[in-house]
Amino acid sequence: MQSPNREATLAQWIAQEDAMRARLAGPGSLSMAEVSALSPSEFFDGIGNGELPSPPIGTLMDFIPIEWSAGLFVFQGTPDSRHYNPLGSVHGGYAATLLDSCMGCAIHTQLKKGQGYTTLDLRISYVRALTGASGPVRAEGKIVHLGRSTALAEGRIYDVDGRLYATGSTTCMILEARG
Repeated sequence: MQSPNREATLAQWIAQEDAMRARLAGPGSLSMAEVSALSPSEFFDGIGNGELPSPPIGTLMDFIPIEWSAGLFVFQGTPDSRHYNPLGSVHGGYAATLLDSCMGCAIHTQLKKGQGYTTLDLRISYVRALTGASGPVRAEGKIVHLGRSTALAEGRIYDVDGRLYATGSTTCMILEARG
């Protein structure tokens, strides 16, 4: 039998996901000029309020933004057989994509208007296999360091029971607005 705390957490996660899915606009992209004209909070709040298109990668991989604040970003997804490799577990690219996304977005939350970023390196450590039975998982990214030209972030993927599936770290290059 599952614990009441687990059931409450699972219900909360599902409710948060349903509420966010109801607000998100369809997938699409903005130009670099359009993104650069927005502050990070305008950009992410615009996505979260359905005023800006949702990222197409979220539709492809079936994960959505759940929470963001300065230096923190959380995505949620539920892996299933669409994400499987030939060995019957979720392909490592699913976890890598979630981690790259949450860590990069955590960095983005702290950039100045007009700045951008790109991933220079991505390191992933897989702790246990994701499967369709894993249920919803969260990918949480946090900034470790934000400098003038580079930023570092770390991330982790965990389930409603707090089981760790993967950790990651990234170095991103900070890009200044052109012109």
